[in-house]
Amino acid sequence: MKRRFVFALGVGLLLTIAGQALAQNGVEIPVRKQAQTPSVAMPDAEKIVLLVRNSLITLNDALETGNYTVLRDIGAPGFREANSAARLSQIFANLQAQKVDLFSVSVIAPRLTEAPTLNKAKGMLHLKGYFPGQPVQINFELLYQAVNGHWRLFGISVQPGASQAGAPRAHASGSTAVKKKKKK
Repeated sequence: MKRRFVFALGVGLLLTIAGQALAQNGVEIPVRKQAQTPSVAMPDAEKIVLLVRNSLITLNDALETGNYTVLRDIGAPGFREANSAARLSQIFANLQAQKVDLFSVSVIAPRLTEAPTLNKAKGMLHLKGYFPGQPVQINFELLYQAVNGHWRLFGISVQPGASQAGAPRAHASGSTAVKKKKKK
């Protein structure tokens, strides 16, 4: 054990000394640069709809097949590290047991209950809303992270809920106004 450590230390020292000698002789040594975060911009309304639909259709496929690897694999690195396919199966076991069908999200427009928020410093996009339906609507909250110029799933919450007769209506901008009921 001690020999391996010494050997590894010796190789590391040798590489450091060789690198310094090459640099002094004008030989350029490629240095692994830290990836710069490209500027993050709020996606347009069409892109937001596609992100939501794609995430929920992928979840629907996982619910139908019991295979959560694709849902895991479309996620951001932090999502993949925190969630194995088995863990995702446990997280969504209740939806699977209820036989929740999310396929309708492919043709119904989502309604946002909050304006999309973008944290540029962290490269995170937060979306919250629902897909209307009878007798059940699908409530969702999604968090995406910008990774190499693409939005990747970072967090997902999906809950079936009772349809609301007076549910908020979407404005042309894609956001919704939440109306408060008057107290009697």
